[in-house]
Amino acid sequence: MSLPGAPFLARQGRELRLDGCSLDALAREFGTPLYVYSQRAMLDAVAAYQGALAQRRHLLCYAVKANPSLGVLQTFARSGCGFDIVSAGELERVLAVGVDPARVVFSGVGKTRAEMQRALQVGVRCFNVESRPELELLSRVATDSGRLARVSLRVNPDVDAGTHPYISTGLKDNKFGIAHHQALDSYRRAAALPGLDVVGIDCHIGSQITQIEPYLDALDRLLELVEAIEREGIPIAHLDLGGGLGIQYADEVPPPADALVTQLLRRIDARGHGHRELLLEPGRSLVGNAGVLLTEVLYLKRGDAVHGSAKNFCIVDAAMNDLMRPALYQAWMGIEACVLRDSKSLVWDVVGPVCESGDWLGRERELALQQGDMLAVLSAGAYAMSMASNYNSRTRAAEVMLVNGRPVLIREREQFKDLMMREQLLSC
Repeated sequence: MSLPGAPFLARQGRELRLDGCSLDALAREFGTPLYVYSQRAMLDAVAAYQGALAQRRHLLCYAVKANPSLGVLQTFARSGCGFDIVSAGELERVLAVGVDPARVVFSGVGKTRAEMQRALQVGVRCFNVESRPELELLSRVATDSGRLARVSLRVNPDVDAGTHPYISTGLKDNKFGIAHHQALDSYRRAAALPGLDVVGIDCHIGSQITQIEPYLDALDRLLELVEAIEREGIPIAHLDLGGGLGIQYADEVPPPADALVTQLLRRIDARGHGHRELLLEPGRSLVGNAGVLLTEVLYLKRGDAVHGSAKNFCIVDAAMNDLMRPALYQAWMGIEACVLRDSKSLVWDVVGPVCESGDWLGRERELALQQGDMLAVLSAGAYAMSMASNYNSRTRAAEVMLVNGRPVLIREREQFKDLMMREQLLSC
């Protein structure tokens, strides 16, 4: 089986390399835990979408939540992407790298009044509205500020994306979006409210989707709704089909981005909607396999089968605060030695130093290890550093991007003083 992220991630002899750079050497130069990203892999992923969309009016919006590091945002901005945000903090990040707010769509189920005000002030392209109460509040905020809010309603099509329950967003029991049966009435209300300009329709059914059929099912339901909305005299200028395309972590075989886009366009054309602008919001599929997390083996703790404990623990310096996906989703992520050894392999649970039994990066992995070795957790470009925390008062990792084969530090490792910067001792 090829490594996730190939051809950018590959072995050269015994050494694991990303973009030709030795990961073992990078770990020893910059310290661990360390995130390393391939800019070439990101640009290659973007090109697959852009090539398939080349002959269409479109906006490819990178989902910032997948990885909001400024160097990553810069990379996608320079490649012509727009951005999908879900908070005011993400808005400030895209503004910090010089993004035109007119290329930003504001999603999210719980936008605050302050976030709406800021987004209106800078002039985001569109609000993806997720409920009737949000619609009413946005109307009041826009009217009070003397601005016009361009809106697209996120419709929940009740389509099963066949993914983990925590990252499924398109079922009727999920918190996201406006129920399909309530959507037409919500569009009537949006068209009647002051301060709002209805411009599109939005749908996002989940994440790590590995089949095309759920997208086509959701699209069919969305297009039926568009036709009903326009019969009410409410024009829909754009279709926003969200993101969610999966990547390879183990043996998954998700469709290539260009294959997905081609089938979506074919269905749109067949239904007579080819004149509409198309928005897509990929995140994981642009960055997931572009990154790895490097960590050092601190201790090897062997089990004792004679006394009822056969489990071997490889204790590393990365933890659940650095990489939440295994603890949160029981996610499987590949783990490879940065340099292969000749010694005998054993089966290890790779765990971190955090005081939780849920602090693990991989269970039952066959590895030949010694103390001081470097390991790479694969497919760690998305929902990894973006979900990091300071639990156990641990500093967050540094990040390096490989630009034309050269390592560039894009985030310094946090220092202990950073953890206490906003705290104050009691004065009484």
